[in-house]
Amino acid sequence: MQKHLTALTLLLILCIHCSEVPEPAKDQAPEGMVWISGGSFMMGGNDALTRADELPVHNVSVNGFWMDIHEVTNQQFQKFVDATGYITTAEKKPDWEELKKQAPPGTPKPHDSLLVAGSIVFQKEFEKNGTPIWTWVKGADWKHPMGPESNINGKEDFPVVHISWEDAVVYAEWAGKRLPTEAEWEYAARAGQQDTYPQLTREFATTKANIWQGTFPYRNTEEDGFFYSSPVMSFEPNANGLYDMSGNVWEWVSDWYRPDYYSLSVDSDNPKGPTDSYDPLEPSVPKKVVRGGSFLCHESYCAGFRVSARMKSSPDTGLLHTGFRLVKN
Repeated sequence: MQKHLTALTLLLILCIHCSEVPEPAKDQAPEGMVWISGGSFMMGGNDALTRADELPVHNVSVNGFWMDIHEVTNQQFQKFVDATGYITTAEKKPDWEELKKQAPPGTPKPHDSLLVAGSIVFQKEFEKNGTPIWTWVKGADWKHPMGPESNINGKEDFPVVHISWEDAVVYAEWAGKRLPTEAEWEYAARAGQQDTYPQLTREFATTKANIWQGTFPYRNTEEDGFFYSSPVMSFEPNANGLYDMSGNVWEWVSDWYRPDYYSLSVDSDNPKGPTDSYDPLEPSVPKKVVRGGSFLCHESYCAGFRVSARMKSSPDTGLLHTGFRLVKN
C-alpha cells in the first residue's frame, strides 16, 4: 500500500510539473518575434483621459505567446501577395448589397461612380483646397497609400496600411499566426507597467512614439520627424522589446467591440472578447477593435497612444493609419 501511494504521489508530482510550460529559449524564437511570458494584470484605463469603454478596471490573466516585434511591413505583405495573389478589400469594388446591410434603413444606393475600389485618406492640405479631413480616394490601397499616383517605393520597412480586418486574418492564416486578443495586446503593451502613458510631455511626443504634435488637425509640428507613418523600429521599444505599441498606425485585434464588454469580463482568464458587436454610435455596423493609436493621435483628439485606449472599425474598412501585427501560440 505504501509503495502504491508513493508511486501515485510521484506520478502526481510529475503531472503537475508537466503542466507547467517552461518559457522557450531565445534561439527558439520565430523570426521577428519575442516571447511574452504569461501573467495577470489590471486591464483598463486609470488616468484622467480614461473613457467609459475602458472601465471598469479588472483583473485579467493571459497565457504566454510569441508576438511580432513590429507591425507588419509593406515588404512582408508584398511577399504574401506575391505568394498567394491575394487582393485586398480596398482593391475591390464595393458590393452595394453588402454595404446596405450596414446602412440605416432606407439609405439610397450611391451612384455607380462612387462604388469604386478605393480607401480613406487623411488630407494633409485639407484647409488649402477645401477638401474634408478624411476623403474617400479612388485607387487608394496598400500599394498606393495616398491614391493611384502614389506608391510604396523605398517604403518597404513602413507598416502596411489600408488593410481591413478581413485582410489581416487571411495574412495571419498564411503566416501561421493569428491576430492577438485585445487582452493579449494590452498586456504586451504594458510590459509590466500599470500607467497608461498619461505623461504627455515633450519628451514623450518626440522620443517615444510617432504621434501628432501641435494642434490637431490644423498644425503638426512634426517634432518626431514624421507627418504620416514612420518606418518600423524608428523609436525605442518597450520593456518587452516591442516597437510602436504606441502611435504610428492602429493595429487590428481579434475581438468584436462592445462599449460595455469590460463590465461583463471581470476577473477572466484569456478573454476572447464578446460574441457580437454593438456600437451605439452606429448600431447597424459591426465593429472590431483596433489598438495602439497612430500618427494622428493627440491628447485633444483621441489620445489613442495610451495602452488602455480602445477604438473600433468595421472589419471591411481600411484606412491610411490602420495596420496590424500578429501573435503565435
